[in-house]
Amino acid sequence: MKLSTEQFKHDFEERLTSKFAIELAKAGAQEKYGALSSVVKNYYSSIWAADNHYKDESNKKQAYYFSIEFLPGKMLKSNLLNLGILDTVREGLSDLGIDLDEIALEEPDMAIGNGGLGRLASCFMDSAASTGLPLNGNGIRYRYGLFKQKIVDGFQVELPDSWLDNGNPWEVRRYDKAVEVCFGGEVWLEDDGEGHFIPHYQNQERVLAVPYDTPMVGFENTTVNNMCLWRSEVPKDLDLRFQNLEYMNQTAMLSSELYPNDSDYNGQLLRLKQEYFFVSAGLQRILHHYKATKQAPITHISDFISVHINDTHPALCVAEFMRLLIDEYRITWERAWNITVKVMSYTNHTILSEALEKWPEEMVKSLLPRLYQIIIEIDRRRTAELLPKVGAKLVHSTRIVKDGQIHMAHLAIIGSHSTNGVAKLHSDLLKDVELHDFYLIYPERFNNKTNGIADRRWSQIANEPLSKVLDETIGKKWRSDLKELKLLESYKEDDATLQRLQEAKYEDKVKLAKLIEERNGIVVNPTALFDVQVKRLHAYKRQLLNVFHIMKLYFEIKENPTADRTARVHIFGAKAAPGYHYAKAIIKCINEIARLINNDPDIGDQLKVVFLENYNVSLAEVIIPAANVGEQISLASKEASGTSNMKFMLNGALTIGTLDGANIEIFEAAGYENGFVFGLTKDEVYDYYKNSNYNSRDIYEQNPLVHRILDAFVDGTIPNISAEGQQIFDSLTTYNDEYFVLRDFNDYVRAQEALEKCYQDQKAWTQAALMNIANAGHFSSDRTIREYADDIWHIKAKK
Repeated sequence: MKLSTEQFKHDFEERLTSKFAIELAKAGAQEKYGALSSVVKNYYSSIWAADNHYKDESNKKQAYYFSIEFLPGKMLKSNLLNLGILDTVREGLSDLGIDLDEIALEEPDMAIGNGGLGRLASCFMDSAASTGLPLNGNGIRYRYGLFKQKIVDGFQVELPDSWLDNGNPWEVRRYDKAVEVCFGGEVWLEDDGEGHFIPHYQNQERVLAVPYDTPMVGFENTTVNNMCLWRSEVPKDLDLRFQNLEYMNQTAMLSSELYPNDSDYNGQLLRLKQEYFFVSAGLQRILHHYKATKQAPITHISDFISVHINDTHPALCVAEFMRLLIDEYRITWERAWNITVKVMSYTNHTILSEALEKWPEEMVKSLLPRLYQIIIEIDRRRTAELLPKVGAKLVHSTRIVKDGQIHMAHLAIIGSHSTNGVAKLHSDLLKDVELHDFYLIYPERFNNKTNGIADRRWSQIANEPLSKVLDETIGKKWRSDLKELKLLESYKEDDATLQRLQEAKYEDKVKLAKLIEERNGIVVNPTALFDVQVKRLHAYKRQLLNVFHIMKLYFEIKENPTADRTARVHIFGAKAAPGYHYAKAIIKCINEIARLINNDPDIGDQLKVVFLENYNVSLAEVIIPAANVGEQISLASKEASGTSNMKFMLNGALTIGTLDGANIEIFEAAGYENGFVFGLTKDEVYDYYKNSNYNSRDIYEQNPLVHRILDAFVDGTIPNISAEGQQIFDSLTTYNDEYFVLRDFNDYVRAQEALEKCYQDQKAWTQAALMNIANAGHFSSDRTIREYADDIWHIKAKK
């Protein structure tokens, strides 16, 4: 949009007065942020309205992305950038004596996600709008985000993340679009005499689902898509006799907390209720909108609507869509099933069994009695159809209902026309190993869509110093088409460009160093090598490998403090799930190791360890641009894709990683010589599984360095971790090291030594960084979302 600095200043001051009845000189930071966000919302509201009208009138097909997580982070700068007014607003605020960056600090992170799954969903929302594709989000408006992490005496402590305390200026409550979602009770079918079985219900628990719409503004275009998040409320017409405190609390809990603890039955029940809540509400709204805006009969809905199931949490979409078509629209079973399969598509995000949801059959039967009937019938009909075609073995292994459980991934695969993995290795594993029996039955449904990132946020917003260098070197076309970064390759031997890249990286490192000092009280040297591992804390991501290498460095410095070596700063950011005690033990150990090393006068500036608490999108936007090295060290075959690896690559960090997930494609794109590969391959991992011949105790006994490092966890070398250190020691020796940490340690050390040697040659290092940046274009979520649009959803971009 076109906006002058003078017009913006007028709009801002006018809004400050009208919204808060205060003049600029007396306004506080929160009031300034409120006025600014209100002005920005006003700028895009007419574009949003026009685009909604265009979508209804054009009759073009739209897609709906169902995800239990969305992790947008802060939206102020993203909206300013996408509207094309970031520089204008920054300049206008500066004229008024206001720093945009300081005002942006007032915005809470919209952190209603756990990690990669939710961040990917938000990247897709950004990219779809920016490429003109009609993709709408559907999720839950959690009152509290995952949790706010505090580190107290080295331990993770979880506090509520009440991100809505001051409201959310970007959302619009749509009470007129509210729908009811019902749970429990009894259901029976009666023949209406015309061949239809009509369901009748009694004693159901009624919940009102109220949508809150948040606009997803496209980059310098006229597309504004919608992210609908649902809030649970008590229906206004509910009999007062039923409005007791317990019912009201249960209703509020549905949209209160992301991933409630599911370690007991009640926690599992709440999770299942949440999943059905947003699935049912979202599908009802889609069908209501279709009926109100389309002339075509409901039987043609697959020509206009595509529904995407992001991981297994929304898998009930399949059964709920069948319920609505059969019960509400009186469509025959066979026709309803054909429509459902055409409408639905599914992304698998993991091969970890713990994340492939299975619900107790009796729980589903009591909570969702009508859906249970439908799921049983889907399973029965499919079994009868396939038995003579593929045989009992394949049918049984792919049943939706078996062993007293309902398998949600099976429901999603069977009830959709497309199942994709999120990196080539992951998709191959699904076809060849984890979902092989499904692949034998439905080979045409399987495909790969390698993940990507919303590069505008992770470059133009998060890394302005680097963005400026790119503008000056290759022009500005890269800002709208990341493939243009390829032009940077021709500057690999240009010393002036390499120098500017080094200066931009140093500026980013100074910014992070300042934040570390403010938050942790640790002074770090910006010229040191910044080695970064930021991601969810999980054993398969192997933060322990990194920790063990740090202990190796610590021992070496203690033995020879005056030796010439590369100064290092190791930076961690990670949250552990509240009930994941092993991961929390690792966090405690990292913090105690940091305390040991950072306070040892023998170590000085040669080695620092920093754990930054409450890792989130905003913190990532400071950490990732400053990284020299990105740690992507999961056990091969366990990380479906990863997206932090792509963010590091785009920001000129070199990857040290295994041949896992999208790492492989990153190494191939940047050149294997511009990263550091180590560790077991996927085939070697599966050989260990097949032969059961891994013995971690032997490594502990035979490798003196491993022996010394592990003993440090139990002999008092690392203070204050008697219980946690023993837990880690036992997991790696007595319980045979599930993720092969000890097996990969020597090769990891080798890769780290090669990395350190390369860093000592700053020209060679910067050339490798340049090659990573230049080849990051493939990992834009713009590319990924176009592939989904073309191959799966069959939606077209707005011209």
